Amino acid sequence: QVQLVESGGGSVQAGGSLRLSCAGSGYIGENYGMGWFRQTPGKEREGVAVISPRGVNTDSHDSVKGRFTISRDNAKNTMSLEMNSLKPEDTGMYYCARRRTTDPFLSLRATDFGYWGQGTQVTVSS
Repeated sequence: QVQLVESGGGSVQAGGSLRLSCAGSGYIGENYGMGWFRQTPGKEREGVAVISPRGVNTDSHDSVKGRFTISRDNAKNTMSLEMNSLKPEDTGMYYCARRRTTDPFLSLRATDFGYWGQGTQVTVSS
């Protein structure tokens, strides 16, 4: 049973920073890609940043490139998202997730992920 727990959300002013963490239990391992997604009311869940199984490759949504950095520590079963220069449009519920399969290619599609945490709220005020 895979379980994912996010932490680190909160409220910040525009221009501020937050660091989200995801702690995994069960089989996370270095064979599965992982990612961060966000969702706001009335909108579909969108991929923010994803990372390859061993952490070598990453990809991110165009809106966060240069501001957000994803990383993982497979030895500790953790994943992080460093968010800098936050904007009000970054507001949302942030989820960490694990890929359904061991497909090594990066994907920002929520449908490619089968295990999800409960989410942590990020609110950025102007």
